[in-house]
Amino acid sequence: MAFEIVCIIMIQRSDTVQGNDIVNSANVIAGEVYKKENDVVSYFALRKMNDSLLNENARLRESLGKYISVDTLKDTVVQIAEPQTDTSIHIVEYADYVYRSAKVINNATANTDNYITINRGRKHGIRKGMAVLSGTGIAGRVEQVSNNFSSILSVLSSKQKVSAKLKNGTNGVVIWSTENPHVLTMTELPQHSIIMKGDSVFTSDYSLYFPPDILIGTVIKTIAVKKKASQKVYLWSSTDFENLRYVYVVENTMADEEKEVRTTTAKK
Repeated sequence: MAFEIVCIIMIQRSDTVQGNDIVNSANVIAGEVYKKENDVVSYFALRKMNDSLLNENARLRESLGKYISVDTLKDTVVQIAEPQTDTSIHIVEYADYVYRSAKVINNATANTDNYITINRGRKHGIRKGMAVLSGTGIAGRVEQVSNNFSSILSVLSSKQKVSAKLKNGTNGVVIWSTENPHVLTMTELPQHSIIMKGDSVFTSDYSLYFPPDILIGTVIKTIAVKKKASQKVYLWSSTDFENLRYVYVVENTMADEEKEVRTTTAKK
């Protein structure tokens, strides 16, 4: 065996076809080993990369808030609180909303009422009723909370209704009434409204929990409901629920006060 190894080394060092073949084969094997090593390193680095991207998105939201958050009484830009340095849960405050990042650890899309589970709970500032957003749109609302985890009632639920508006300001309600996790329905739209395929639909200013002007989806089809003199619109959801990995839990710091005023007004 030792004699064979010596022969291989001698051939490899010689300027022959056999020697070149051995060198090329060794390079191929080494290349494959390095590739596998890099794949393994990249795989374990994905979580860190995702967390970094999530925190960067939070910083972008903060920057955006500095431009759009205006004190209407003083007509000046509201000062924004600096984000916490703990990157395990990134918190950004602007206007009346606080954003907390979270990772999705369980998600259903095939039931009548679907739920999302995240790795943040009561000790992270999460409370029942808070809105939940994806990086591209709305995702749901917090339903149950423990110390470290929360259950989210997904937008893909018969129980979930979202106050929405078209880009022209026409208001309606978005619900999930199909079995397709990519398609939502917008109802209560006036018959005279001009709605085009491709129009964007956003959260309205009347929502108690969701921030306004968050993208919900785009129009893919419109149907006239003659009995109600209205229109029903089908939307392609801006959130890809089947590939939901990270979300923002949104706290409306004025929600309780606003809800109290609405309730008092309704009783009069």
